[in-house]
Amino acid sequence: QMQLVESGGGSVQAGGSLRLSCAASGYTDSWNCVGWFRQAPGKEREGVAAIYSRSVGTYYADSVKGRFTISQDNAKNTVYLQMNSLKPEDTAMYYCAAQSGVDCSGPDCPPCAPNYWGQGTQVTVSS
Repeated sequence: QMQLVESGGGSVQAGGSLRLSCAASGYTDSWNCVGWFRQAPGKEREGVAAIYSRSVGTYYADSVKGRFTISQDNAKNTVYLQMNSLKPEDTAMYYCAAQSGVDCSGPDCPPCAPNYWGQGTQVTVSS
């Protein structure tokens, strides 16, 4: 089993920035695709960004392209989501998730189909 722990959420004003962290422990050989998902009240969960740990391929939702950046530190088994130019519509619970047995390169990779989920961290953006 792999455990994922998110941190870095909080409240900011529109235009501000936050950096989310996702730290993995346990069976980290499954650390193949790591993604961030979010869910706002009354809305479906959506994939925000993903990174493929071997070939460093990435995925971004259209709504966050140019504002969010996903990165990884394999030595620390940690994935980061840098969120800039935040908007009120970015307000949601953000979840880290991981999928095993996949790889992808380039900027047009698909989002993860996770086997593992973290507990989530709240991001609130006020106008």
